[in-house]
Amino acid sequence: MRAFSIPLPTVLSGFVAVLVGYASSAAIIWQAALAAGATTEQIAGWMTSLGIAMGVSTLALTLWYRAPVLTAWSTPGAALLVTGLQGITIQDAIGVFIVANALIVLCGVTGLFARLMKIIPHSLASAMLAGILLRFGLQAFNSLNNELILCGSMLLAWLVCKVIAPRYATLAAMLVGIAIALIKGDVVTSGVNLSPVFPEFIAPHFSFAHSISIALPLFLVTMASQNAPGIATMKASGYALPVSPLIVFTGLMALLFSPFGVYSICIAAITAAICQSPEAHPDAKRRWLAAAAAGVFYLLAGVFGGSVTGLMAALPVSWIQMLAGLALLGTISGSLYQALHNEAERDAAIVTFLVTASGLTLWGVGSAFWGLVVGGFCYAALTLFRRT
Repeated sequence: MRAFSIPLPTVLSGFVAVLVGYASSAAIIWQAALAAGATTEQIAGWMTSLGIAMGVSTLALTLWYRAPVLTAWSTPGAALLVTGLQGITIQDAIGVFIVANALIVLCGVTGLFARLMKIIPHSLASAMLAGILLRFGLQAFNSLNNELILCGSMLLAWLVCKVIAPRYATLAAMLVGIAIALIKGDVVTSGVNLSPVFPEFIAPHFSFAHSISIALPLFLVTMASQNAPGIATMKASGYALPVSPLIVFTGLMALLFSPFGVYSICIAAITAAICQSPEAHPDAKRRWLAAAAAGVFYLLAGVFGGSVTGLMAALPVSWIQMLAGLALLGTISGSLYQALHNEAERDAAIVTFLVTASGLTLWGVGSAFWGLVVGGFCYAALTLFRRT
């Protein structure tokens, strides 16, 4: 029997996915926890709970479906909580988390969300994914303005390795970037503390006013700006999994961990795209290995939740931006091709792409949702016009 092994680029894709997820929004979650009056120790416990919950849910779903299913926290939800939790107690905040996550479970059980996702055309889902990821590509090359040596070296290493060993291109860029950053003295490890912090159970306090003013918007933002793009990302990558079980499982995981500071567990979009790309594994049926690796890294990040922010601060921001952009290049180009390939759907797809990439936010709901809404309206109108 051949020994089971996971290729290094596959493991790297899982690592980069977790790195990007934490680097992009860990600081926002700390701000939200501070707004609720959480202590430093409690915040570290929240980060531990989030990492463990994401690790367990990612591993469980990935191994069950043998497909790259990544979960994540809701970054738009965390941004909403930064202002929404101002002036309330930490017990009230836990009550908000429980109500919002219970609504997500209810939405999954009723199947309403699954029926909505079935009507989204593949071209629009791909266009929305490309719009979401565009800023990562732009950030990568914009970082050349401030860190030409560091980011230029990473880009050159990626390009050279893309020619001679394509699967190791992102790894080469990462290692060269670390070497350059160390030589320049840009890696600051003085604030890193690797001691684990155990989560603290916090008894919830429920308020009807907070449920309406904070929990309901958190539920809507999470479903529209996180779960919808996450499901659409899987669809665009060719993984047609049953939607309702995914929503119910992630909602239940978040509900279970809510008293320990887990405000949401959702289907990932951006980080999932890294593990669903050809760079993760040339065989689409084997890319679940990258997601499984990400689940393990999530668990490790959770165990050392108190050190996550310090680790993120130790790495140059431009290094993270360039690494994320290079890791997502293949997904961006593939999504654009899928979005614009069908001439009959091209106009609606480009509208979806541009609205999503614009960063439009209305009533607290992000541009990914509005890209689908506006693009879907164009798609319906153009289809009806052609038929008549």
